[in-house]
Amino acid sequence: MKVSTGIIEGFEGDYCKIELNGNVQAVPKTQVDPKAKRGDVVEWSGGKWIPNPALTRERSAEIKKLMDDVWED
Repeated sequence: MKVSTGIIEGFEGDYCKIELNGNVQAVPKTQVDPKAKRGDVVEWSGGKWIPNPALTRERSAEIKKLMDDVWED
């Protein structure tokens, strides 16, 4: 079974904006774990979007490496 993952882009009112497969979708906050925050990688558990700390750290490290490569002299 393929697990659906997304990235939280932010929150607006009663909705959480989650990037899924390159498209941003507005998801009711009731379907998102209250601990989730902007930038988290989240996985669909069948009832809620749950943050995945390991994938979030991996994504952050990848972004940092890309930024370091851009700013190298």
